[in-house]
Amino acid sequence: MSSVGVVTPFWLDRPPTEALDIAVAADDAGFDTLWIGEMATFDAFALATAVGLRTSHISLKIGPLAVGVRSPVALALGLSTVVATTGRRAALALGASSPRIVTGWHGREWEPVRRMKETVRDTRALLDGSRVAGFRLQRPVPGTPISVAAFGPAMTKVAAAVSDEVVLNLVSADHVAQVRARLAALQGETGPPLPLAVWIPAALDPGPDTLRQLRSQLAVYLAPPGYGEMFTALGHGDLVDQARSGKPRPELADAIPRELMTQVGAIGSAREIAERVAEYHDKGADHVGLVPATAEDPAGRRLLTTLAPLLAKERR
Repeated sequence: MSSVGVVTPFWLDRPPTEALDIAVAADDAGFDTLWIGEMATFDAFALATAVGLRTSHISLKIGPLAVGVRSPVALALGLSTVVATTGRRAALALGASSPRIVTGWHGREWEPVRRMKETVRDTRALLDGSRVAGFRLQRPVPGTPISVAAFGPAMTKVAAAVSDEVVLNLVSADHVAQVRARLAALQGETGPPLPLAVWIPAALDPGPDTLRQLRSQLAVYLAPPGYGEMFTALGHGDLVDQARSGKPRPELADAIPRELMTQVGAIGSAREIAERVAEYHDKGADHVGLVPATAEDPAGRRLLTTLAPLLAKERR
């Protein structure tokens, strides 16, 4: 069954504590799932605990967290702590991240494929209550789903083999369809299709400040491998070339057309956003995580309260 959740964003122009306000807004609006990632603000498990203590029902998906930064023991302890202290349902998501974060920030070895396989295996065993490398979790959380963020073919193959769900970020609906087909080919006749989730930025009737916020975030993704090729296929190869040649990010942001924002997001009226979400579902996404723009809509509250009943009606 298709579903829609909310993602705590990493807007560069907003206070980090807005993440808690977004969580409360999503909970108040009746959304069932909140994704809590990690970048340069809060520790994800600490933030998830704070969210769980300030909300009433919303379930938590923690991550995608950079694989290799935490050991399986640390991941299992973190997830167990959130569940025990909040009484809330929680799941875990892992991703490759980047050499800059894994090696540059944390001083860990960059081996995402091998590390992902081992981390999912050992973390799942620990959460289920098994002993791994001499350690056993005192408060296991058996059956915890583990999602894997997969963009390129190598990580998609790993996700198909070891994950309970595949996660994509900032992609077009057609890209979702391509990944769905790739997963089907990798899985063959081995079982039911893996759930596929996608994160997309969402903005209700955006004004100039919101469009600037969206453009600034998109500019970060123009150059990296995989994203650049996708944007090129969408007709924006000139922007990708400029990003990879070192053009400053503010200048890149100014050059991003509204068309690109609509190709990888959901912006416009409430009806237009709902139709866009439905398109992602039709292309193969089981879950759509909305990343609320907040430049002109603090905590995304207007977006979430307006959209929740409309999305619920669409799914009936």
